[in-house]
Amino acid sequence: MPTIDEQPLVSVVVASYNMAPYICQTIHSLINSSYHNIEIVVVDDGSTDDTRQKLAGFLDDQRVTYIFQENSGQTRAKNRGIEVSKGAFIAFCDADDYWVEDKLERQLPLFDDQDVGVVYSEVSYINSEGVIYEKEAPYQRYSGNITNKLLVKNFVPFGTAIFRRECIETSGVFNESYKMGIDWDLWLRFSLDWKFSFLPSKTYIYREWEGQMSNNHRGRYESAFIILTNFETEYGDRLNPDDLRLAWSDNYISRGVMYAKKEGLWLGPIRDVLKGIAIRPLWPYGWKALLKILLRRL
Repeated sequence: MPTIDEQPLVSVVVASYNMAPYICQTIHSLINSSYHNIEIVVVDDGSTDDTRQKLAGFLDDQRVTYIFQENSGQTRAKNRGIEVSKGAFIAFCDADDYWVEDKLERQLPLFDDQDVGVVYSEVSYINSEGVIYEKEAPYQRYSGNITNKLLVKNFVPFGTAIFRRECIETSGVFNESYKMGIDWDLWLRFSLDWKFSFLPSKTYIYREWEGQMSNNHRGRYESAFIILTNFETEYGDRLNPDDLRLAWSDNYISRGVMYAKKEGLWLGPIRDVLKGIAIRPLWPYGWKALLKILLRRL
């Protein structure tokens, strides 16, 4: 393995808000990485718990930088971390998750392809009792030029991804007008100019618990419609019209399916599914979804 002086610096941004029960495990996993040339930028987004006290023992490590800001939301916290970072590569670890020890050693070699801007991997899960478990990936993962696939589903697990600094220099950082889906918007913009590379290894442990933002299904779909609308407006001349139609059809159908499943609704979901079918009449997904909702209603 190259010496630390030969290794490119990797900046790891940890945005945290009231994650004192978990953040020490997060920082331990980063400090104990088998790849040594890293900096860890912790942005505390106005926590009111004892996060600061929990982190005090790490601040003697020159690799760890702690920044406290007034509560401004996860998007601003992540951008603040990017602003002060110095690495040639940038990665993230949410403050309730953690990395496997050799994550960087496995992923960084894929950047030998100079056209690759983002390397991401598969993910494992941990529950509120601390039990690690596996489950089938919800979406197929893709490598290469993936804009057409990414328009339909965000299949890149956020915390697994590492990207070149050049990506943000050409495509910008997180859009602070968005509260959810910020990674999908970022990956879409990056994908216009860079290839993505998928590593099947599981390099990230994602914690699932009841209160996390990802459980807000209405918020997710509200954000998805806004993001897709804005992305089409700004970059539509670089997109394939058929890919866009598929993306819009999927958004409507998937929202209908989700609302029917999570909330027991049927009229609104049927309207959504029919909108999706109107956009892509020959796509079996829409007709299957419509049948499933009607059968559940009956």
